[in-house]
Amino acid sequence: MRLAPLVLLVVAARALAFGAGSPEDVLTRYLRALKDGKPGEVYDLSSKAMRQGKDREVWVKEQQALMAVADVKIFDFAVFPGKVEGDKAQVPNRLESQDKFVNTLGLTEYELYTLVREDGGWRVDSQILLEPAEVAKWFPQRRTDPSTSPPSH
Repeated sequence: MRLAPLVLLVVAARALAFGAGSPEDVLTRYLRALKDGKPGEVYDLSSKAMRQGKDREVWVKEQQALMAVADVKIFDFAVFPGKVEGDKAQVPNRLESQDKFVNTLGLTEYELYTLVREDGGWRVDSQILLEPAEVAKWFPQRRTDPSTSPPSH
């Protein structure tokens, strides 16, 4: 199995790039759990405010229902280096997804997540879609190809 060492190397490189437990690492795990349909893991990586005071079982069932109704499909994501100020971090992400209500065309979305320190670790607290004028601030390396422009929704 030559592939196993390569997989371990990629995982180790990713952990070193962002640092285990860093805001970027937490957001990567959060988005991977969303993509893989693991709402329990999403709950564990979410802030108390994002959980809205709901216990794990109730929140997980609600998220499963929302994802099913909206027919959310996450194809890919890329977390970029964020900015940390005290107990708050802002981390940009490029998302390739599609759903029935907001991103029906499956356009690339540029998001900004806010994470907070809670219970000894970083937790995802909120997410916004960046307006076109804000994208360059968080994604300075982004190509200027018009087809990569953020959606207007």
